[in-house]
Amino acid sequence: MRRFPPERIVCLTEETVETLYLLDAQDRIVGVSGYAVRPARVRREKPRVAAFTSADIPKIRALDPDLVLAFSDLQAAIVAELIAAGLTVMTYNQRDVAGILAMIRHLGAMVGRGAQAARLVAQYEDRLARCAAAVEGQPRPRVYFEEWDAPMISGIGWVSELIAIAGGQDVFADLARHKAARDRIVTSDQVVAAAPDIILASWCGKKLRPGQIASRPGWQAIPAVRAGRIVEIKSPLILQPGPAALTDGLEAIRKALASMQDTA
Repeated sequence: MRRFPPERIVCLTEETVETLYLLDAQDRIVGVSGYAVRPARVRREKPRVAAFTSADIPKIRALDPDLVLAFSDLQAAIVAELIAAGLTVMTYNQRDVAGILAMIRHLGAMVGRGAQAARLVAQYEDRLARCAAAVEGQPRPRVYFEEWDAPMISGIGWVSELIAIAGGQDVFADLARHKAARDRIVTSDQVVAAAPDIILASWCGKKLRPGQIASRPGWQAIPAVRAGRIVEIKSPLILQPGPAALTDGLEAIRKALASMQDTA
């Protein structure tokens, strides 16, 4: 990093983009992931330099960044190439709510917005606590969250935690601690046996087809399918481990669970 705080930042995933905007540090951003959609203005304000597992390395180098922000082992090959090119890279690996909050604090400190980041985290912690308190002692519907359909992949850590905060019970909470998607693959028989009351799905950028889920062999035995409780949670809201998941993502889960009362 040539300058501190960094003045030219490239974000290879969307959660760091949203965080920098929330910290009023958006002027530092010189390049973003093509998946960055929050806030909406980012799509017209910032050049796109990467997908998720691929990036335009020459374009990134031409932007002359002080800092590149990446996420997880899935971007390891990109990160290695950027480091070999002499760039400074910070790779986050948050997979739960605590990790998301820690990322916000750390990123805030790196860009000289530590106080603002602390206030933002405090706001999120307060809201999460209030949401959890609002459902304390209430019956918890059984929830199956499907992150992908072929193979079927259950929800990751922060998703499982947000389901609990919203008042649900993740039927595969024991798998949520696994970081790798391959370790959260479930079978059709396992889902049928889990008997979820509601199915939430977010197919990572692919449009959900409730009829496709409902028509799976044997799934008419599932309470959620019989009641027509198959709800899409848009992937930009819930599958990025950042502010969106803690706000609009959580609210979407709460709304889905509340809708069960209308169909009971």
